[in-house]
Amino acid sequence: MSDTDATPRQPGPARPTPIGELASLPLFFRLQDRQVLLVGAGTGADWKAELLTASGARVRRIARDWQAGDLAGMALVIADLDDAAEAGRLVAAARALHIPVNIVDKPGLSDFQFGAIVERSPLVIGISTDGVAPILGQLLRARIEALIPQNLRDWLTSARLWRQQLRGLALPAAARRSFWERFARDAMRGESGPAEDFDHRIAALGARPAGSAVLVGAGPGDPELLTLKAVLALQSADVVLYDDLVAPRVLEMARREAERINVGKRGYKPSCTQADISALIVEHARAGKRVVRLKGGDPMIFGRANEEIAALRQASIPYEVVPGVTSAGAAAASLRASLTERDVARRVQFITAHGRDGHLPRDLDWAALADPRATTVVYMGVRTLPELVSRLLAAGLPPTTPAVVVERVSWPGERQLAASIADMPDRLARFAASGPCVIVIGEAMAAAQVKAAVTP
Repeated sequence: MSDTDATPRQPGPARPTPIGELASLPLFFRLQDRQVLLVGAGTGADWKAELLTASGARVRRIARDWQAGDLAGMALVIADLDDAAEAGRLVAAARALHIPVNIVDKPGLSDFQFGAIVERSPLVIGISTDGVAPILGQLLRARIEALIPQNLRDWLTSARLWRQQLRGLALPAAARRSFWERFARDAMRGESGPAEDFDHRIAALGARPAGSAVLVGAGPGDPELLTLKAVLALQSADVVLYDDLVAPRVLEMARREAERINVGKRGYKPSCTQADISALIVEHARAGKRVVRLKGGDPMIFGRANEEIAALRQASIPYEVVPGVTSAGAAAASLRASLTERDVARRVQFITAHGRDGHLPRDLDWAALADPRATTVVYMGVRTLPELVSRLLAAGLPPTTPAVVVERVSWPGERQLAASIADMPDRLARFAASGPCVIVIGEAMAAAQVKAAVTP
């Protein structure tokens, strides 16, 4: 029996998941006070010169007629050359001296590539498609930019100082990790900056974190209509309380570890009461969690936000409100019809056709709603539309007034129906809407470009 057979193997650390094949190796190259040769006079070379200078490099630029001796002592060689033969000679000269070389827009001749950059230095994110789809790289950069607070640089400046101060403290590893975890959460919330000093943060180690709440408008459904602030709030959430009207793709924007709780109010079906929802927000915030109350559309338009705000104030819990794109604006955009067309609509009015008792509210201003020079947007009006139309016509609204129903505004399955206000109840009944609808009434809708109408 060999020694290997006689001695049991000790279990080693778990190996990470193997990395798949990489088109190139992502690296970050320090250039402070190092020389870089830049050859060329084009706009590509201009941008490279700006980028290299920002990286601290000492750039030597030659428009043309470079010599082999110009490469001596260079950390990198970069060129913007149209002449393939000249570019080939420069590549050969650089590689003979073991200097990495890049020829702008010629990946086949280059040892490295410049990717799209997200810059919050010292945070720098590089994106490369290996030259296959640079426009896609730029789009991804824009998406990443949307997730990173603009003031992250201020937080990282503090991090550099605080890291040095932490070295002088005999803190256990768990306490250091807790310090940086709180730092990361605060930095990614998009707040104004490190409002607390180092000593305050050290003293707070081990204490229960202070909870807070954010009322966030999820928009009408399309995740691309979320505001940047809404995305940042979702990315920093510990708990997300969401409505049935929130699209699944919007909910996917939340931090992966966040607890998700459906508190949707289902019309005419068993559902959470508003008091239940307000109590849940307070309960989780008091437990030290960052609570996001995610509402379809805008939280301040028929979202019962005032009741949640009152509960938070009574509990002395800090909160903020992030507005969202309301269904009315999204419907107007989809219909390519302005809600305030000049000489047609002097004002816009929003109403809900669903009162506390589930019926049409009795205290609506019918004279205002029958004004032919107004655009009226009706929320939650499908079930009560026949009575609403009857009252509008009785108040003097012309029966030929255009009206449009948009179902599932901005969702992939969006449908639209146009008719005169007098005909709309019958037409809508045959339309058989199964999703949330917004109804827009007024002469401004005469210009609506309806995509999917139902014939009589």
